[in-house]
Amino acid sequence: MKLKTYIFNAFAILITINAFAQYGAQKKADNLFNTFSFANATEVYHKLIEKNFNTEYATRQLADSYAYMRNADSAVVYYEKVVKQNNAPTEYLYKYAQVLRAVGKYNEARTYLQKFKQAGGTINTNTLNTDKDFLNTIFNAKQQYFLKDVKFNSKYSDFGAYQNNGTIYFTSSRTVGASTKHVYGWDNEPFLDIYTTNSITDSIVNNKSKLKGKVNSVYHDGPVTITKNGKTMYFSRTSFKKNKLDKDNNGTSNLKIYKATLDNGSWTNIEELSFNNNAYSNAHPALNHDETKLYFASDMPGGIGGSDIYYVEILENGTYSKPVNLGNTINTEKNERFPFVNSEGTLFFASDGHPGLGMLDIFAAVKNSNNSTNIVNLGIPVNSSKDDFSFFMNENGLTGFFASNRHGGVGGDDIYAFDRIPQLILKGHITDASTNTPVINAKVILKDYNGHKIAELTTDENGNYEINVDRDTDYMVEVTKDNFIDNATKVSTKNIEKSTTTITNNVSLQPVPIKETPSLGNLNTIYFDFNASNIRKDSSEELDKIAEIMLIKFPNIDIKIESHTDSRGPSSYNKVLSQKRANATFNYLVSKGVPANRIKEYTGYGEEQLVNNCNNTTKCNEAEHQLNRRTQFIIITSNETN
Repeated sequence: MKLKTYIFNAFAILITINAFAQYGAQKKADNLFNTFSFANATEVYHKLIEKNFNTEYATRQLADSYAYMRNADSAVVYYEKVVKQNNAPTEYLYKYAQVLRAVGKYNEARTYLQKFKQAGGTINTNTLNTDKDFLNTIFNAKQQYFLKDVKFNSKYSDFGAYQNNGTIYFTSSRTVGASTKHVYGWDNEPFLDIYTTNSITDSIVNNKSKLKGKVNSVYHDGPVTITKNGKTMYFSRTSFKKNKLDKDNNGTSNLKIYKATLDNGSWTNIEELSFNNNAYSNAHPALNHDETKLYFASDMPGGIGGSDIYYVEILENGTYSKPVNLGNTINTEKNERFPFVNSEGTLFFASDGHPGLGMLDIFAAVKNSNNSTNIVNLGIPVNSSKDDFSFFMNENGLTGFFASNRHGGVGGDDIYAFDRIPQLILKGHITDASTNTPVINAKVILKDYNGHKIAELTTDENGNYEINVDRDTDYMVEVTKDNFIDNATKVSTKNIEKSTTTITNNVSLQPVPIKETPSLGNLNTIYFDFNASNIRKDSSEELDKIAEIMLIKFPNIDIKIESHTDSRGPSSYNKVLSQKRANATFNYLVSKGVPANRIKEYTGYGEEQLVNNCNNTTKCNEAEHQLNRRTQFIIITSNETN
C-alpha cells in the first residue's frame, strides 16, 4: 500500500452497454441502469409503468435505481409496491427493510427484516442495525459481480488492468526476466512498468511482456489509457531527466502525465503535457467517451483534500485548458483517485474519504434528474475492508477488472477479473404450423406460475418477440392470435448459467380448423330506388326469406349487412344514404323476429364499392345504376349443419 500512497495507484476505465441493439423503451432503460445512469433510467421506467408495460419488472428496477441514487424517500415508495407483488424475489423484502430504516421507520424495517429471514434470507442483523449507509447494504444483498482468478498476478504489485482491442495492459513491479533490478526505496519493491498480455490465464508474463517502445523507463511508469483508435496513449510517469529524478523544493519526486503515439507497433514520441508541474503530482489520466476531456488525480495546491480529481479540456489545436477541480461533491478532505468517465457521463473513482466498506473503495458519481450528484459505493465483492481501486469494464458490460490488496491475494496488490450477471432475455419466434411462416402481431402474454399477468407484447413483422425476465423464476408464456389455437408454454429461468443472456421459447401455432359453411340457399341482394332508403316490395319478399332461414332452418348463423349507392350525387351524401339503407334493412329483419345480436354489422359504404364502371366519368343507363343501389348479406358464422 505504501507504493500506492506515493503514486495514487491506478485508474478505472468503463465502457457501457451499447452492444445490444435497441428493442424499445425497456431495453433503453435497462442499458441506462446497467451503465449507472440511474437518473435517466428512472424517467424511462416511469413511462413504462404509465404504459402498463412489464409493470412489475419496471417497478423493481425503478426502486433499485432510486436506491442506488440514495434517494430513500422515492425508493421506499416503490419498494412498498414491489413487496406487494405476487412472488416478488425474496431479496426485495430485505431492500424494503433497508430503505424503511433509511427514512426512520425502524419498527416496520424490523418487521420486513423478519419476513426476509422467514422467507429464507440470511443477513447480519447487527451490521444491518448499525450501518447507516443503506445503499451499501443493498449492494450486499444482491451480488452482481463474480470474481475469477487472474493467473498473471505476481508476488509484487499488479494493478491498472485495462483492455483494448483484445490486449490487456497493466502496471506491475515484477522483475521476472529482468537483467537489472531498480528498487524503489519506499517499500523496497521494484519500480513499476507497463506490461501486456492477451489472457487472464497467461501465467508467464515476464520481462519480454513489457510494453514495446519508449514508455517504460527506469522509474515508475503507468497506468495507461488509450484513445479508441489505438494510436495515442496517456500514461503516468515519475518525472526525470537524463535518468535523474526531478525533485521539488522539498526533495520529492512527483508524477507527471505524458503522451505517446504508436509507430509500427512501438510506443514512441514521448511528450510531457503542459499542465504538469515539478511542485506536485498529476497521475492516472482517463479520457471521457468523446475524448474531449482528460481526467486525472492531483495533489496540486488549492485542492480540497490530499489528492483531488481534476479535468482539462483537450482543445482542437492539441493544447489543454487549465485544470478544473471537480468540487466537494466528488472530492473530500482525504483522497480521491482513479477517475473514469463512461459514455453516459458517469464518473467512477476511488476514495478513502466517502463512506465505504474499508480503506479505498470504488464509487460512482450518478446524476439525479435535477442535475444534482449522488456518490454511490459499488459494494462487495468489488469493495472490501482493504484498498480497492482501478475498476474497468469491457464494452460488453459483463466482464472487467479491478485491483485490491485484500487478504488472499498473491502479492501486495492483485488484479481481479469479474463477470457481471447480465440481464436475462426471453425471446422467441412464432410461426404458423401449417405453413411455417411467421405469425405477425400475435399476442404474447407473460404470466407468473400462479397465472398473474406480468407483461403483454406482440410479435414484430418477422414473428419475433423479446422481453426481459428475472432469473430463478418460473413463468407461463401464452400466445394468442385470431384464427389460431391458443398456446401456453412453461418457461423456467432456474438453474441456468450466470453467463447466459438469452433463453428461447419458439411457438408453432395451429390454425383453427375451417368448418364448412352449410348450404343456405341464395341470400339474394336487395335493391333500392334512386335517392331512397325505404324497403321496396320486391326487397321485402327477399328479406322475409332471409328471416325464415335465420329463424327456422339455421338458427345459429350470424350475418353482416353491407349497403351501397350509385355514384350520382356527392360522395358524403351517398355515405349517409347508404347507412340509412343499412339501418332500414337491419330494422326490417329485427321486426321479423331476427335477434339484433345475430346481425353483427350493418354498414353503409356509399359509392366506394361499385359493381360496374358507372362512376362519375362514365355515362350509364338507369338499369346499370340500379345494380349499385343495393344491400348484400355476408354469412360470418355457422355452428350447425343440415
